[in-house]
Amino acid sequence: MATTPPTSCTRSPGEHGAERAGQLETRGIDLIPADERGGRPRQLFAVWAAPNVSYLSFVVGATLILMGLTLPQAIGVILAGNLLWICTGTVAASGPVAGTSGSVISRAMYGVVGNKFVLVLTGWLIAAAYLALNWSAASVAGIGLAGRFGLHGNSATDAAVICVIAGGTLLIAIFGYPTIVRLYTALSVLLTVVFVVVTGYVLAGTDWSYAPAEPLRGTALAAALGAGFTIIASTPLSYSNSPDLARYLPRGSSPFAIAGWTAFGAYLPSTVFTTVGALAATHLDMSDPEAALESILPGWFIPVFVIAVVVNTMTNNGMTAYSASLSIQSVGVRLARIPAVLIIGVLGTAGTLYAILVFDFLTSVNTMLQLVVAVTGPAMAVAVTDLLLRRNRYHGADLLGQRRGGPYWYHRGVHWAGVLALVAGGLTSAMWAHTSLWTGPIATALGGIDLAIPSGMTAAAAVYWALARALRSIPRDGHAPSG
Repeated sequence: MATTPPTSCTRSPGEHGAERAGQLETRGIDLIPADERGGRPRQLFAVWAAPNVSYLSFVVGATLILMGLTLPQAIGVILAGNLLWICTGTVAASGPVAGTSGSVISRAMYGVVGNKFVLVLTGWLIAAAYLALNWSAASVAGIGLAGRFGLHGNSATDAAVICVIAGGTLLIAIFGYPTIVRLYTALSVLLTVVFVVVTGYVLAGTDWSYAPAEPLRGTALAAALGAGFTIIASTPLSYSNSPDLARYLPRGSSPFAIAGWTAFGAYLPSTVFTTVGALAATHLDMSDPEAALESILPGWFIPVFVIAVVVNTMTNNGMTAYSASLSIQSVGVRLARIPAVLIIGVLGTAGTLYAILVFDFLTSVNTMLQLVVAVTGPAMAVAVTDLLLRRNRYHGADLLGQRRGGPYWYHRGVHWAGVLALVAGGLTSAMWAHTSLWTGPIATALGGIDLAIPSGMTAAAAVYWALARALRSIPRDGHAPSG
């Protein structure tokens, strides 16, 4: 893989007067100047590994077994679904080139005005939903730990635990990029150590000959495999904001190295620990994952494990809240980045309180992961297709300019190729979706087979490519038209 030359590119981000780790990052979506850039693509491995050494991976892996899959089938789904981290890595390569956030880069796909409406959905509402999902996972563990210390379950205690976890997460987002890069490097090691210990106890009791009491066959098996793939792949598809974590790298950084380190950093822990969750379900009742895992751990280690779960959630949601705050600015809301973080945090906290105090946790996880792909899948497909059509040529100053008649203004501020591709992909995905809340007509006709992701992404990519060519909105040299 290519590496950056040993000039100013080898300096750490923020060495030229920008914020350092432990200081508040004041930059928002504005262009990152060359003298404030630094680092190497390989640092992205730890940035993406830390949030994906995840308790939620255990939960999702166990879900595949609870759905009736055999162990080999579950592992196959895990390996295949996590391959979509390649998309996350590919999109990340646009960050150093543009020098701004993914929520600004997407103006190239949807137009200056059209992008505002897309971001309200993808950058705010879905981000808040993911905040709630991950905080719910940590809160279930944190509430259990509070009970061990005599703070037994009541709504006030549960709400306090949720707010403490949310507050710690928002601090990470507020301190921003330099702190995330330095902090996550250390946390990726510490979290891995804790989760490897848990893995050892899981492996000690794994039933390698496990088979479901009633093996799935035919349409029922296809439906379970499709739903499992959707659940696994939903996580990488939710990170079309990956340029945010790469934009401080030097402009000349290798796009292949950026894509590779991003994808590998997320793929490796996601695959390993989701598989561990599936292995755990061969001999534990993972319908209550926290209680099941704690039942095989020594008493002294349980608080360590719970704290690791909470810290992992903070790292995951810290990235989400950070990017969501940039999305708020990109829409045009006149807020500094830090107040924007607080707004998205309030939305996510409210969703967590609802998920924990009103709704069932496992139902919340599975339903949400299957539903959001109707938006995140097509959005990711549009982003990857746009990058390939433009040959990764983005101009940060023009993207931030937002001027009428500018290169990303298109027709009255809307790039109809992107908007219609997103709509077409979303509708196609919805027709193929099969969840507890919604089953599309095609999925119904096929006996509940969920192919929401491949159908939606294929439709979105095809429509975007065809319309961009027909409208000539992306010239063949990769540059946007001017005026």
